[in-house]
Amino acid sequence: MEPVPEDWHRGLVVVAHPDDIEYGAAAAVARWTGQGKDIRYVLATSGEAGIAGLHPTESGPLREAEERRSAAVVGVTDVEFLGYPDGTLVESLALRRDLATAIRRHRPDLVVTANFGDTWGPGQLNSADHRALGRAVLDATADAANEWIFPELGESGLPPWRGVRWVAVHTMTPTHAVDVTHTVDRAVLSLAEHVHYLEALSDVPVGQQARAQVEMVTGPEPGFDAERAVGFELYYVG
Repeated sequence: MEPVPEDWHRGLVVVAHPDDIEYGAAAAVARWTGQGKDIRYVLATSGEAGIAGLHPTESGPLREAEERRSAAVVGVTDVEFLGYPDGTLVESLALRRDLATAIRRHRPDLVVTANFGDTWGPGQLNSADHRALGRAVLDATADAANEWIFPELGESGLPPWRGVRWVAVHTMTPTHAVDVTHTVDRAVLSLAEHVHYLEALSDVPVGQQARAQVEMVTGPEPGFDAERAVGFELYYVG
């Protein structure tokens, strides 16, 4: 398995919900910010439907604040929420346009997103939001580079951005990997910032939950020389 290329400067991580990045990919983000790379986050929703018993009007701002603190732990200060309703994302032209807008605005070399396959493994259905968001990210990357798709973006001062070289999907079937042996602890702390979310999931202490989750998704990858790694399926753009 080959390493994810690291001869780039700016990365944009695009996911559906607060905490999506922290379930593994944040360990790679911590490595990259440690190299001096500029990493930014865009989240389609505020995760307001994600805490049982807590009304979305309370949950949304709470989860946004937790995500900003979580991002800061791994060196990310630019965190943007698009305001789509949690739980009802669809692979729409509006979503593609908003994601293409973000890509044109942030001008990344690398776009990172989460698993958008149907499942997490046998019998484990992936969420509708994840499925819709990931496919829209792939399309929006192409849209961002095409002057004739969403031409109103160019007219409003956002010219096409053709600088994305790869889209890296944190998936169950990786083709490439990132050595995160030395950044697992920061990833654990990053996930642990989602205190209210994790407390609603389990009575297990938040720190223990975070450690177990991150260690589960940062184990060795076959054919990759690292004690701990995060796997990605890499799509080449050009």
